[in-house]
Amino acid sequence: MKKISLSIVYIFTLFVATSCGIYSKYERPSTLVTDGVYGDIAQQSDTTLAQLSWQSLFTDSILQSLIERSLICNSDVRIAHLRVEQAEASFMASRLAFIPSVGVPLQGGLSQYGGAAIGATYALPVSASWQVDLFGALHNAKQRSKALLQQSRSYEQAVKASVIASVATQYYTLAMLSAQDSISTQAILLSEETLRVMQLLYQAGQYHEAALLQIEANHNRIVASRLEIALAIQQTQNNLSLLLADTLQSIPSSGLESFAMPSEFAIGIPLQLLSLRPDVQMAEYHLAASFYATNAARSAFYPSVNLGGLVGWTNISGVITNPGSLLWEVLGGITQPIFQNGKLKAQLRIAKSQQEEAKIMFQQTLLQAGVEVNNAYCQHQIYSQQSEQYLQQRETLQRSLTAMQLLMQGGAITYLELLSAQNNLLDAQLLAVSSQYNEIISFISLYQALGGGVL
Repeated sequence: MKKISLSIVYIFTLFVATSCGIYSKYERPSTLVTDGVYGDIAQQSDTTLAQLSWQSLFTDSILQSLIERSLICNSDVRIAHLRVEQAEASFMASRLAFIPSVGVPLQGGLSQYGGAAIGATYALPVSASWQVDLFGALHNAKQRSKALLQQSRSYEQAVKASVIASVATQYYTLAMLSAQDSISTQAILLSEETLRVMQLLYQAGQYHEAALLQIEANHNRIVASRLEIALAIQQTQNNLSLLLADTLQSIPSSGLESFAMPSEFAIGIPLQLLSLRPDVQMAEYHLAASFYATNAARSAFYPSVNLGGLVGWTNISGVITNPGSLLWEVLGGITQPIFQNGKLKAQLRIAKSQQEEAKIMFQQTLLQAGVEVNNAYCQHQIYSQQSEQYLQQRETLQRSLTAMQLLMQGGAITYLELLSAQNNLLDAQLLAVSSQYNEIISFISLYQALGGGVL
């Protein structure tokens, strides 16, 4: 009859604990806004840009080598991995809390009374203690540690995605600057030739001094701009070295043409942001951890049940004997919090407030992710159209220069007119390079905004 009564009490206790939400499982809030976070650019597709690996997008062998090195050597990546290891250790500790703790409290001593012989006493027990998780304290601590572990893994993924995007951006920045440096070299040679012709015409009295000074000033501007490009190249190489956590070095580039822009790609539906974008994952795992922290604060109102015992050998008794006798002990205790100056209520109130704060942050993170995707997508669309126009302009001016070269052979135009056409073509080439670079960088930004793909 006594066993039946204890069983009824146990079942009732679990029912009360469950009804209070102590053992409830985290679920994504139903009030979460997911529709329309992309704006009107959402697309239904089996494979989206966010599901592609960085190796399938960045096919340049030099860039792939740099990215692989950065994922191993970059300081931020290494620190993020160490945080994952720390979270894994915390999660393992929370799981081991369900297992009884075992110790060997060895005791020994010497004693003498009234000049009698010295007596030696000892105890060789093995003790064990176990907290019975009737009210979810250990369960919620474990679930919270698990959520924090997942959050740290998402953080590591976010860091890796950021490093990949940064390395790719710096690499193509270097490629763009190298192309501009080559064009600027041609521009300087052409400017020197223009200046030489103008000086001859000035000496012949066909041009005034003001026109010659304008040509000289333009020549100085072109030379100075090339120096700026040289400085930018050095700074970009330094930035790449820093991303690789390596000493300063010269890094080659295969050029902008090495980037194979996908002809078609899908963005995906908003719900995919919840599972593919690391910062959104981090925000939700933070909400889950707050949820279990609230459950743990509720469980603190209930008793804590502890069982313990020990078994071993000892010669500590009324009469000291050797060898010792068997020693065993079984202990049990229940601690019920009664009056703690409102501390438990305050802790529960704080936990609920932090959970609501995490929910707001999760929603805001999702909305912010949608804005970034929309901005990156629109930017990529505009730069793609601009790049196409500038490439057409370059081709048109190239055909124009070819036609003017034929006209000059027939004496229909002057040499200065031909030089002017060459200058226009060089300017168009610089614009084409910049627009191609902007298109690539906007694509990298879009790829990162969608979560950085599969790592």
